[in-house]
Amino acid sequence: MRWDTDPKMDRFDPKRGEKTMMAVVTAGNGGYDRLQCRVVALPQPGPGEVLLQVLAAGVNNTEINTRIGWYSSSVTTATGEAAAGGEEQAVERPDGGWNEATPFPFIQGTDCCGRIVAVAPGGDEGSIGARVLVRACMRQTGFHAMDNIWMGSDFDGAFAQFVKVPAREVFAVDCGWSDAELATIPCAYGTAENMVRRCRVGRGDHVLVPGASGGVGSAVVQLAKRRGATVTAIAARAKMERVLAIGADQVLDREASVVDSLGANAVEVVIDNVAGPAFGDLLQVLRQGGRYASSGAIGGPLVTLDMRTFYLKDLQLIGCTAWDEPVFPDLISYIEGGELQPLVAKILPLAQIAEAQRQFLDKKHVGNFVLIPPPVEQ
Repeated sequence: MRWDTDPKMDRFDPKRGEKTMMAVVTAGNGGYDRLQCRVVALPQPGPGEVLLQVLAAGVNNTEINTRIGWYSSSVTTATGEAAAGGEEQAVERPDGGWNEATPFPFIQGTDCCGRIVAVAPGGDEGSIGARVLVRACMRQTGFHAMDNIWMGSDFDGAFAQFVKVPAREVFAVDCGWSDAELATIPCAYGTAENMVRRCRVGRGDHVLVPGASGGVGSAVVQLAKRRGATVTAIAARAKMERVLAIGADQVLDREASVVDSLGANAVEVVIDNVAGPAFGDLLQVLRQGGRYASSGAIGGPLVTLDMRTFYLKDLQLIGCTAWDEPVFPDLISYIEGGELQPLVAKILPLAQIAEAQRQFLDKKHVGNFVLIPPPVEQ
C-alpha cells in the first residue's frame, strides 16, 4: 500500500505548507479495501490535550470488529466469519460501533506507545519527551459513571505517525521494554485486568481462561497468577506449551469437552472472551456462587443460556467494558515492577495493516501483533 493524499480529508491543503502526517484511514464498514494509507492533517492539541508521536501501535479484535460493523445487532456470527463476509460486500451498519455511529472516515488504533512531542498552551511542558502509554478506555464524566469512549473506535487513534489525546489519559512508563512490547499492553491487558479485578480473583481461586493464547487471554493468565490463583487455560494443541510458559498451571485442548476434562463445579471463576457454542459448558464447570466475566465473544455473540444453571447455582455474570479507575495505573506499576512479560507475536510496518489483520484472524499466533508507523522526518 502506498501513501496517498486523502481526497475526503479536505480540512487541509499540503500545497499551502500545512503540517501533515501519514495515517491509515478506515473509510467505512467493509473489507480490507476500507483501510487506506493516506496523508492527512497533523492533529493539533487543544486545551487539556497532548500530541504524541506514535512509536508502536497494537492490533486488536476491536479494530476489525469496528471496521466490519460486528457490534451491530444484525451480526450474529463469530468475528472471523463476519470478517470473511466483509470482503465480499461492504454493508454500512449504523449501530456497528462501540457507542453511537462509528465516525467514518477516521483513524483506528486502540493501543498506543508514544512519546509526548507537544502540549497545548498552558500544558505541562516538562512532560515533553516522556515515553507513555495511553489509557484507551476513557470515562469522560468520571469513574462514578459507566459511560465510556475508546480511542480508535470513537475518535482518531494510533494507526498514524501522531495522535492527540487528553493529557490525563497518558501514563509515563519507566522500564526496559521495547516500544513494540509496550504497545501490546493497553487494550488487552487493560481489559484483562478489569475482568480479573471485577471477579475479585485471589489466592485460592481456580480460574478457567478460554482463548488463553490471544492477547486478552494470555494477559488474564498472567494477571490471575500474580494474584495467587490457580489457572487452567484452554488453547489449541499447537499453542499449549507457550501458554504453560507464561504461567498457566494446566492447559486443556480447545477441541476437548471442558466438562469432561474438569468435571462439573470445578472452578470459582471463568474469564471468557470466546463465548459461542461452549458458553453453556463454561457455566457447568463453575461452582456454586461462581463468577463469569466477559468482554468479548470472538467465537460468536449469540449463546444458549439455561436459566436454571444460572439461578440455581447463584452465579454472577459480569459484563466488562468500562475500565475501573485503578486498572491502568496498576498495570503501569506491574510493568515497572517486572511482574508481567510481553508477548509480541509479530511486528509489521503500518502500511501492511491489512496483512497484519489477515494473519491476526488466522489465530495461529500467541500474544499480540504490533504495527510501526513510518519514521518522522526531522
